[in-house]
Amino acid sequence: MTTRHHSFASPLGHISVTEDDGAITTLRWASSADTTTIAGSKLLQEAEAQLTGYFAGARTRFDLPLRVMGSEFQRAICDAITAIPFGETRTYGDIARDLGVPAQAVGQGCGGNPVPLLIPCHRVLGRNGLGGFSGSGGVEAKVWLLRHEGAAGLLI
Repeated sequence: MTTRHHSFASPLGHISVTEDDGAITTLRWASSADTTTIAGSKLLQEAEAQLTGYFAGARTRFDLPLRVMGSEFQRAICDAITAIPFGETRTYGDIARDLGVPAQAVGQGCGGNPVPLLIPCHRVLGRNGLGGFSGSGGVEAKVWLLRHEGAAGLLI
């Protein structure tokens, strides 16, 4: 297995993306001291380009190979989240009904999302509030992302 990492700056802080054997497997927020780049990966270069385009307002979808490590349930949650279009939201309860599981399980699945932003868990809201966000900056970052996508009408 070949693992490569690439970190770069974004409006929400430094982002670190990991590639394992031709698929993105993790995206996390990194400290500024954690900005190492392992060269030689066209996929990681493309991931940075697509994320940069997203933050610039020029991209609404990602077209990258992703691999979600985890249970079948975790992959089902991630598939349901991925289906939420740019600028739209769903609730934990909406997804729970679709999957036939409790809303709390969906919340845990969102928290276990290994590639936030690329699998847009920020688009999943609580019935009566924002819910959480596993990325750096927590709920404030979630609000920023929703506003960036024009899905923040409920926040204004």
